[in-house]
Amino acid sequence: MKKYQALKTAVFAASALMFLSASKDKAFAQQTISVEIGVAGISKTLGDVYSCGDKEVNEKITELFNAEIYSPFTNLGVSIAGSYVNVRSQPSTDSKVVGKLYNGCAAEILEWLEGDWVKIVSGDVEGYIASNYLATGKAAEKLADEHAEKYATVVRTQTLRVREEASTESRTLELIPLGERFPVVKEYGEWAEILLSTDDQGHDFTGFVHKDYVDIEVKFKEAISIEEEQRIIRQQREAERAEAERLQRLAEEEERRRNEEARRQEEARKAAENKKKSEQESKKENNPTNSSGSGSSSGNEIANYAQKFVGNRYVWGGTSLTKGADCSGFVYTIYQQFGYKLDRVSKDQARTAGRKVNIGDRQPGDLIFYTNSKGVVNHVAMYIGNDKIVHAASSRQGIIISQYNYRKVYSVRRVVN
Repeated sequence: MKKYQALKTAVFAASALMFLSASKDKAFAQQTISVEIGVAGISKTLGDVYSCGDKEVNEKITELFNAEIYSPFTNLGVSIAGSYVNVRSQPSTDSKVVGKLYNGCAAEILEWLEGDWVKIVSGDVEGYIASNYLATGKAAEKLADEHAEKYATVVRTQTLRVREEASTESRTLELIPLGERFPVVKEYGEWAEILLSTDDQGHDFTGFVHKDYVDIEVKFKEAISIEEEQRIIRQQREAERAEAERLQRLAEEEERRRNEEARRQEEARKAAENKKKSEQESKKENNPTNSSGSGSSSGNEIANYAQKFVGNRYVWGGTSLTKGADCSGFVYTIYQQFGYKLDRVSKDQARTAGRKVNIGDRQPGDLIFYTNSKGVVNHVAMYIGNDKIVHAASSRQGIIISQYNYRKVYSVRRVVN
């Protein structure tokens, strides 16, 4: 047992040291930390183990070095738990649960312990889990494509061209600004294919950027603390409550409008107005055209309401603010809950929603439209002020906040009266 423990300490420390000094891949380098095992005297430790003359130990060292030392996941583990594994305050199932490490989430390994426990840190959570719930080394590396996500952030240029193909001779699809961040679909040598948006037909709009002008990071999901889990649950409940309250106010506003309409009709009858004129007025109020409405809310109020659902999912064809929506379904439902009727699809909204305004006159609540490579409207967002938009961005990102010019703007329309 002592011999095997010495082996583990020596091999793991040497592996960590060699990996940290040899790794040149900045995407993976961001995932590593120094392992909390002293590395001084490693040569002597290895020498002591070898000098024992135990052929089995020597073979084991060679096997472990060949399998693990060149992996960028030497001190990074990926959870293989069925759903999640509890992270505990001490290496014991009797100790306090401080967080949860869900399947596919990554953790930095701080220390291997006897009794099949490992000390980890993941996000804001530090504690202990059983080692059999972690894939490490080559096994973890194989899980990267399945569970890790890559993002490209624009750097070293104020505006970056997004090309139709991986070539500087290819057509420019978009101009994206400094600091904007997009999911990476695939890497091709010096080029990366990025996801610009997912339209309301379920199609991903992608293009190519040169790697000289982007920083690419590999990002795993991390453990969640019990406090953070409770915060997310509260946030979801608050969003659901906000939606329910908005729907209740909408019902009350519609009831007031119906009562007001009945009163006007009664006054019209008493005043013996022309029957035809009365019928025309009634038809006008009861059958609003697309993007019409009698809502009295301001664009600011609508934009503030829309931001309550940031973090929720993108779902193609969806119109639910809490269970998932696509780009046009998101703004469609927001405005519907304030008494306005929009067309369902972004390319129709770009023709019929409210009235067109200049980009320089944009105000919170305005709808901003973007086009695909063929010049056809394929995405819509809501302007919220301070050069920001809220939108159901893509199947990878869900509902997020971005710069309004994260893509080239096609048009701006104002719906509020």
